[in-house]
Formats: sequence, C-alpha cells, structure tokens
Amino acid sequence: MEPETVAKLENMSALTKRTKFRVGTRKSQLAMVQTKQVIALLQDLHPDFSFEIIGINTIGDDVLATALAKIGEKSLFTKELEIALQEGIVDFVVHSLKDLPSTLPPGLTIAAILQRENAQDAVVMRPDLSAKSLNDLPAESVIGTSSLRRAAQLKRLYPHLRFKDVRGNLNSRLRKLDEDREYDALILATAGLLRLGWHNRISIILPTNCLHAVGQGALGVEGRENDQQTLDLLRPLIDPPTMKCCVLERAFLKYLSESFRAADTTPIFFDAHVCLQVLFKEGGCSVPCAISTELDCDQIAVQSGVYSLDGSQAVEDEMTVFLTSSGTSLSDSSKESGSEWVSVHPQSVDVNALRAAVQGGIQMGKMLERLGAKEILIEARRQAKIASNISATPRPNKPSEDDVTDTLFA
Repeated sequence: MEPETVAKLENMSALTKRTKFRVGTRKSQLAMVQTKQVIALLQDLHPDFSFEIIGINTIGDDVLATALAKIGEKSLFTKELEIALQEGIVDFVVHSLKDLPSTLPPGLTIAAILQRENAQDAVVMRPDLSAKSLNDLPAESVIGTSSLRRAAQLKRLYPHLRFKDVRGNLNSRLRKLDEDREYDALILATAGLLRLGWHNRISIILPTNCLHAVGQGALGVEGRENDQQTLDLLRPLIDPPTMKCCVLERAFLKYLSESFRAADTTPIFFDAHVCLQVLFKEGGCSVPCAISTELDCDQIAVQSGVYSLDGSQAVEDEMTVFLTSSGTSLSDSSKESGSEWVSVHPQSVDVNALRAAVQGGIQMGKMLERLGAKEILIEARRQAKIASNISATPRPNKPSEDDVTDTLFA
C-alpha cells in the first residue's frame, strides 16, 4: 500500500475516534462517587477526553417497601443501566461488581475490574451506645441489614442478637440508626464507607471468618463487546490480581446458581410487577452464600460457605487454587469467549491464570454441593416463601431521591 494511502486511512481513523463518552450510573450518592473516581482515572490518562455522567434509576431504587431478597428481578440494580448500554444511550456503566450477575445480557461484558477496596463488612454502632463489639450488645439488640448472607452468618456467631431488614441509602439508614433508634447497630460494607470518606462511622470491621459477597469491594465497568474503542479506553483500569480473584468468585456463584435452579426453578408471582423468586437471585447480597479470596503470588486461598436463613445450618470449606502462567494475555487471544470468563472481557490477564480461576470457583462450588449446599438453599427458599406471607401487593410508590438504595450497603 502506498504511503499516501496509509496516511489517508490513518487520518480517517483519527477523525472517527471518539473523545466524548457517556457514562451510565445509578443516581445514589455512592454510585456517583464511584463513577467520578473511575472518570478521574480515565481523565488522567486522556486529559483531552470528556465524560458525561448519565444518572439512571433501577428497579432496586424504585422498590423500597420490599426486602431485597423478596424482589425476583435477577438484575435488580443493573437492568435499566444495561438497557441504556444496549441502546447506545451510554458508552459504559460503572457498577459495584457484586451487583452484576455472572451471566450478562448478550453483547455486554465486564470490560474492567478495578483494584479492590476492603471487601469485609463493618459494624456501625448507634453513637449513644458504649458497646465496642457485637458481643458487647445486650440480648435482643436489633441489628439492621438487608443481606441474607450477613444475617445468616451473624446469627450463628451472635445468637443473642435480633436481625431486622433495613432499606434506603446510607443517609436514610444512618438516620434510622441515630435519630429514629430503630436499630442498635447496622452492618454495612466497609468499601462504601471508605469511598465516601466516612471512616469515623466504622465501629469495627468484621473478621475474615465473616465471609463477604462475591465481588464485594470491587468496581466493575460494563461495556459493549463490539465497542473496541471503549474496551481499549477501559483496559488500563484493569487490576489483574482483583480480576483473577473476582473471576473465581463469580464462577463459584454461577455454579451454585445453576445447580440450585436445576433442583428448584418455580417462580412465584404476586403481582404483575414483582416476581418473588426469593432464591436464587444473583447480584448483591440476596443469596445466603459467601466467599473470601486472597491472592499470593500464583495461588488463591479460598474460603466459602452456604447458610440457612436462620443460621442453624451451614456448609463451609476452603481450598487453594494454583494459577499457572502462560505469559499470554487474553488481549492476544481475541477469539476467546467472554462467557468462558463469567462475562468478564478477555483482555490483559493471563489466559491460563483465568482458566485456573474459573475452574477453581467451580471446584469450590462442587465441594460445597457435596457437603449439602443445594439442600440448604432449597430449604432456605422454602423458609423464605413461608416468611414472606405471599399476597397481592401493590406496586410501591416511586421513592424520593433521598431514599435511593445503595446495594453496596445491602
């Protein structure tokens, strides 16, 4: 090809390159803070680019009168954002990674997983109490959480406490704690508190034997598989150690989810708006299973568990997953399918290491399944159905902006 032709094609390519990007996010304070953090990183890399934030309400933001575990929408805090992404209204979306199911809609992918913040949960005590830990609280003290996972684990460790559902954004939850005194303490995600700069509200960070949700503490940026320019834009944000751990966690959740659905798939409808699937709903904390991963050199230490809703039953196990390195990143292997990596886009991470992470997650799920995880989940679903008092329920009114929920605090 003549040099003049090459130069002409390069100029044409430059003309079609975008420098303006629209970024989708939920409208909550935490979601906005997280999105601005991602944009700041991109702005440092591309000072001449501009980024417009598009705030979007999701089903989870609009349905506040119902406990998270009773809302049957699988993509509770992501569906409307993904529709905007599919329709080209936004170019990419910033999520709390734990909100994203292991299987995304066709054509969408997790383009980047950023370095993880502290993945543990935190206790926020009511300011007027002198208790320094959950053990110090008197019997029948009320602990607020909307997470089945957290409640199930903590009921085993602190049987003298009572756990009550709490909804709303962080400000409204803290108001219920501090002013309304509906609760003696709240259990919230440490990562969200730290990102908002509210370190002073953390009374204690729960120990690592209280396992966290899949993907907790990490941010995931979702894009379109066929939008190569945006994928290239987001690639430098990828943190390989976090991605390897989160791919393993997502493979673990996907295996248990599929195993559970094969045993019990019947949904229950109580009105035209909400399907009470109860369990198994991926994303957020609406599943009573938990995990912890820690990467050290070429191996990941994994702990995981599945719990009954009342905390009386549990199966827990641990293993070490060895990651092998091929020296080839997935950006060099464009034919790899994102579905193989639980909807994480195959770029910038070693091929064999990711495969080992996926297989490790599946193996961890199989280990719990052999110990009786499926039976516990089926029983948990039955208990949830009974407790829910299923009846015709009107669709809740749209909440004020102050009531928009952050699942990172679920």
